[in-house]
Parts: sequence; structure tokens; C-alpha cells
Amino acid sequence: MACTVPDPLMCDVAVIGGGIIGLGIALEAQRAGHRTMLIDPDPAAGATFAAAGMLAPVSELHYQEEDLLSLTLASAARWPDFAQTLGAETGLDTGFRTSPTLALGADAADRAALGDLREAQARQGLGVTRLSTREARELEPLLSPHISAAHLIEMDHQVDPRAVARAIMARLEAVGAERDAAAPGQTLVRSRATALLHEDAADSGSRVTGVLLADGTEVRARETVLANGLGAADFGGLPDSLVLPLRPVYGDILRLRVPEHLRPLTTATLRGMVRGLPVYVVPRGDDTVVIGATAREDGNPGVSAGGVHQLLRDAQVLLPAVAELELIETTARARPGTPDNAPLLGRVASGGGTDVPGLLVATGFFRHGVLLTPIAAHIIVELIAGRSNPSWDRFRPDRFSPVLQPKEYA
Repeated sequence: MACTVPDPLMCDVAVIGGGIIGLGIALEAQRAGHRTMLIDPDPAAGATFAAAGMLAPVSELHYQEEDLLSLTLASAARWPDFAQTLGAETGLDTGFRTSPTLALGADAADRAALGDLREAQARQGLGVTRLSTREARELEPLLSPHISAAHLIEMDHQVDPRAVARAIMARLEAVGAERDAAAPGQTLVRSRATALLHEDAADSGSRVTGVLLADGTEVRARETVLANGLGAADFGGLPDSLVLPLRPVYGDILRLRVPEHLRPLTTATLRGMVRGLPVYVVPRGDDTVVIGATAREDGNPGVSAGGVHQLLRDAQVLLPAVAELELIETTARARPGTPDNAPLLGRVASGGGTDVPGLLVATGFFRHGVLLTPIAAHIIVELIAGRSNPSWDRFRPDRFSPVLQPKEYA
């Protein structure tokens, strides 16, 4: 019996990976008029499923990450319009909320650490207001009276990543069906991509012409975006000279239901330091809260019992009523980290120094994937249109490739 080769699928932009970053890129590419395919066997089931959705460029400031700060601030500024437009297009709630963030310290050492961070935030011109314990408890009455420090951050907000993912997928499918009534359902391709296709199959630095799926189907595309998180590092057909130094950073995260007599448990997002360990409590509109998150590099993909204990213990230090909540979900997922904690975003140089035509990379977003979705999507779509900005070069995905741009990395 003769083997039949599936007919190729055709599009303008193929996005490999259905996490929040890939979804955002596919959405913006579709809005820009490109016929777009998102390829993922189970969209939004990875780190996006676990993410708390804090839009927190101020709280997330870390030392020696000033370049990243400019990107997080730019993306945070895009989130209100991004969420509002998506909601208007789909009629779905994205969970975007402009409620503030309270940064809290449990003991004297935590207070000192928050004070040092506030000084660093002030040097960057970021607005943080110091509150007394009494003032903090006037805002959130269920806070422990024994917290040592409280800072109000008005510009750090939140969104529900699961709700955003549902809305984007609904929009992609609806518009895709309208534009191509002859082949509805091809906007979301629920299959595993295995390798890039090249114009010259023997030359991994030649133009990328699409991607091969696990069942042998070829997706032919003018531009292919590799946005599949940790899977990007060893994806088939990458340029030989390209190094994508991604590492899995596992995080345990909890969801709890708030009983009626404790509602609202908190209206602000709480980000605490408890004996030097970070913990956060994010309220949702469905009377649940998200508590997270650990950061493990132990290679264990399962939920850590010690991590669950740590999160519940530390959250109760800040908010004693946590002990009365119903634990409804424990989740662990891996986030793709890079040596400098900044994303791998943009085009890729070939061994000859010119960019590989038809290929873009968007991965390595670590703890900032949700926050950076609007700006990452904007940058990728701008690059597709042939427009660039020198400030984006610091995030190029080939910056750790010695042959292309020599630089030491760990």
C-alpha cells in the first residue's frame, strides 16, 4: 500500500507554542492582517496554566536588571488596552484588575530588605509609598497586626492568565473561520511541531519556510515564530550556530477558595517577604486566591510537599485567615529561565552574520511571561513588518551564541 503524504498547510505566520506568549503573538499577528496558525497540542496547559498573572514591573525589580525593567514597564503600559480590546472583541472577561499591590515584610530583616528594594525602586523613578502597619490594615483589615513593613505600589496590577488564554483562543478561531470559511479550524493546529523546514534542507542557516508536524504534515509559512518555552532549546532544524541556554525553573502554586464570612480576604495583591522568602497572595474575582510561588531547580516536575507547606506557612504569617480557606488546587510547572533572566526575543543571525530569513524566537520569559506578553507580541509583529528598534537588540535570542555574538554565560 502506498503511503500518502498529507497536503501542506499554508499560512503567513506560524507560531509554535500555545503558552501566553505564543497566544499573544498569534493574536497580534492576526490583528495585523496575517493569516496565522498557532501550533500546540494542548494550548495554555504549561506555565500559563499555573501563572498567577501579576503585572508587577515595580515589585519584580531585581538588581542588575535595569534593561529588563524598561521592557517590563513598556509592557505594563500596554496591558490596559490589550485587555480592554480583547474583552471587547470576545465579550469575555480577562480578569484584568487595576487594584494595587501591597509589599509586606514579616520581621526586622524582611523590613530591611524591603527598605533596600524601595531605595532601588526610587533610583529608577518608581513610585512606592511606605505605610504604617495601621494604614496597611485600614486598607486590608485581615492583615496580621505583627507585620513589620508595608509599601503601597499603585501601578502593579493583575490579570487572570487562564481567562486571557481562553479569550485569545476564542478570538483566533472566530476570526480564522471568518477569513477562511473553506478550511475552518486551521487557525489552532492541535499537533506537536518537531522541526523547522528550510529552503535548503542541508543548510540550517538558510531561509526557514515553515515547520514539520509529528504526523508528517508540513506547515508552510512566510514567518515562523518559535515560542514553545523550554522546547525551543533542542527544537529540530535550529541554525547550527545558535545556542538557546534555557533551564527549567519549577514553581509550586496553590489555589484556595475563600469562605463567605471572610470575603473579601484581600482586595490588593499581597507580595510578602517572610524570613527572607518571597510569597504572594493574589485575589480573583471568583472568590478564590492564588498563593505562590516557589522557585526550584531540582528537576522535579511534581508538586513539592515542602513547597506547599512553605507557601501556606508564610502566607499565614501575613494573612492569618489563610488557615481557614479551602485548598482546591496544587500545581507545579516549569518556567524557562535564561542566564540573565531576560527573554530570548527577536531574529537569529546565521553563521555568516546575517539574520536567518523567516525565523523569529520568543522564549525564556521566566517569571515575566504574562507581564511581557503585549510587548513581546508587539516586537515580533513589528519585526515581521520589517521594522526594528536598537533597544530590542539586548534581548536577541543569539546573544549567548559564541559564534554569533561572543559572550560568556553560565
